[in-house]
Formats: sequence, C-alpha cells, structure tokens
Amino acid sequence: MSARFPVARPRRLRGTPALRRMVAGTRIDPADLILPVFVKEGIAEPQPVVSMPGVFQHTSDSLRKAAHEAAEAGLGGLILFGIPAVKDARGSAADDPDGVLQKALREVSAEVGDALVVMADTCLDEFTDHGHCGILTPSGDVDNDATLERYASVAVAQADAGAQMIAPSGMMDGQVAAIRAALDGAGHAGVPILAYSAKYASAFYGPFRDAAECAPQFGDRATHQQDPAGPLEEALREVRLDLAEGADAVMVKPALAYLDIIAAVRREVDVPVAAYQVSGEYAMVEAAAANGWVDRERTIMESLVAIKRAGADLILTYWATEVARTL
Repeated sequence: MSARFPVARPRRLRGTPALRRMVAGTRIDPADLILPVFVKEGIAEPQPVVSMPGVFQHTSDSLRKAAHEAAEAGLGGLILFGIPAVKDARGSAADDPDGVLQKALREVSAEVGDALVVMADTCLDEFTDHGHCGILTPSGDVDNDATLERYASVAVAQADAGAQMIAPSGMMDGQVAAIRAALDGAGHAGVPILAYSAKYASAFYGPFRDAAECAPQFGDRATHQQDPAGPLEEALREVRLDLAEGADAVMVKPALAYLDIIAAVRREVDVPVAAYQVSGEYAMVEAAAANGWVDRERTIMESLVAIKRAGADLILTYWATEVARTL
C-alpha cells in the first residue's frame, strides 16, 4: 500500500497559517525598510504626485509628520530628496546650507534621528535646470570629473546638516572615492556611504521624475547608468569598485526586474545590500489594484518578499510605513 502513496508530503508544512508562519524562510522586519521622501520648497500644502497615488511632495511640516510616522512604525530609515524653487546649470541649491534639502535634513535629524537613520540622496538631477545628474560639457555630455567635485561638496553640506548616511546615486566613475575623501576631510569620517552601485538606465523611473521634477530636458542617462541588457559582471565590477573606494553598503536599483543582480551581489559581498523598489514598480501595483486586477496588499507583500528572498538586507520602498504597521 505504501508504494501507492507519496512518503514525502511537503504539503504537511503548509496546512495552517501558523505552520506556514513558523517555517517561513523569508521574513521582513520594519527595520529592513527605508522610506523615500520628497520635500519641495515654496509650497504651502503637500502636493500629491499624480503618477504615484499616496505619495506627496512634502512641506516642512508634513515632512516632519511623515518622519514621525516612520519612526513610530519602526522603520530602519528614510531617504530625503529635495526639490528647490530655483534651479540652475550646476545645481547650486544642492549644497546651499540653507537649501531645501539641508533644511529638511536638519529638522528631521533633530526630531527623529535617534529613532531611525536619516539618509540623503546625493545627486544633482533634482537641482539642475537641465535635469541631468551632473555638470554638462558644451556639447551636452555629463562631465564626470567636474561632477565629482560637485558631489563632494553636496555630500559635505548634507553631512553638516545632519545626514547620518550619504547615498550617491549619480553613477559617476569615482563618486564614492571623491565623497569619502571629502567627508573625511570635513570631519565626517564616521558618516557611512550607501552607494547606488548597480543602477540601471530603467524605464521604471518614470513616476519618480514627476515626484522629483527631474526629467532630463534632452537626451537620457544611458551614458552613466547601466544598460539593462549589460552583462552581470559589469554590475559586480561596479560593486567591487565602490567597495574599494570606501562604500559601506551597496544598492541595486530597480529591484523586481533585477532580482538576479541582487542575488549575485549578495553572494559577492559581505556588506549590507539594499534594493530600491522604484516608482514604476509602485505605480504599476497601485494602478492594477485601483482597477481591481490584483489584490493590493497581497501583491505588495509578495513583491517585498521576492526582493528579500533574492538577498536584499534593506529595501527602499514607498510602502515602507504602511507595510511596517502591518508586519
């Protein structure tokens, strides 16, 4: 009789919610989650981002409220993006001590800096009038080395304002080394760097450009962000270079379309690995759920579990506070 029936029955460990919870191989903790937050200069009320339902460009007051909610939910951190009232070709507002991002960093770090990690995105695209991530040459190309000087200055201004972690996202060659040297020289040797090491020139960033008002006025970012069809080894080389230059943690961006990259990076390094669940990933789920095509809550959790299972220690997600409250 035994030959007629399976001896091994994996279903035995799936029979009840308690059993499934007990043997779950992938767990997400609120401290694993980082909330991206936008703050805009010169607005009186929070402005909804049309392409990202539930996401806002914050005022100073609403930003503080969002930060307190994140801290109360037990998040690991939040990362700030600033949108200035005035932009120019060199992104002067990015390192202005009284600029929108530095003001936000001072306020948020003073209020919740003991409860979670206050991070700053370090780039120029939100601050330049042309929307590119750095200084342009006369022909319109991004000048890598001139941009490094700007990144170094921006990182120091952010650390001076209270940023507890610097996250350079521009994908310039040598950006981590330039920022590390500048931070150390300015007395911020203890401020860690989370490097956007494997950041792809992705179509999934579309809604973010609405939120941060940073769509390029011409061209694209394919000369510095990685080609989605590029070889795995290119991503690993970028990661190794960033670590050699002083990065303390590394990031893959986007997340769901690059789970293989997350897994490969996790196998490669012995530092924390972050993944950014980007605006397009968020917007697709929200749009499908609004049309009744998917179960919103289940889809959100399944997507985060996939990212975690691939090897991410930290996940940047616009659902961070909501998810943390339900965990």
